Amino acid sequence: MTNTQTTPATAADPTVAAAAAQFLTPLVLGLQALAVNGKQAHWNVRGANFIAIHELLDTVVAHAQDGADSAAERIVALGLPIDARVATVAEKAKKTAVGGGFTQWEDMIRAVISDMDSVIADTQAAIDGLDEIDLTSQDIAIAIKESLEKDRWFLFAHLAE
Repeated sequence: MTNTQTTPATAADPTVAAAAAQFLTPLVLGLQALAVNGKQAHWNVRGANFIAIHELLDTVVAHAQDGADSAAERIVALGLPIDARVATVAEKAKKTAVGGGFTQWEDMIRAVISDMDSVIADTQAAIDGLDEIDLTSQDIAIAIKESLEKDRWFLFAHLAE
């Protein structure tokens, strides 16, 4: 008879995992919402800067999806599940400023930036909260913030005079 030993799914302390997930889950939900609403903006933006904004919004969406994936995978790597189904995102994510129909590019940019600012605030809260809990999770939040702020800058540059 063979004596087989297994290791736990994660080496993380369950208390640390739960605390990290508490900070990362709002990021996953906010980024998933930003991706969906960013695509809505992408399809419905109108005006003189259409093609530039249309293509830039695809980049914003891709980066939001990448960030959500990184944060969600960290939660799972810590041994916890993540619920980012559409119904959960709709219930728990903050309200979007992106409208449901055609919108002139200036107003659309302002709406997407408003949504991004909300996620950036949650990301900063995660960075601050994770500082003494889990530095690996904090690094993920820092990378997400860097990406969001860069995309925000690219969008804002279209409005700046």
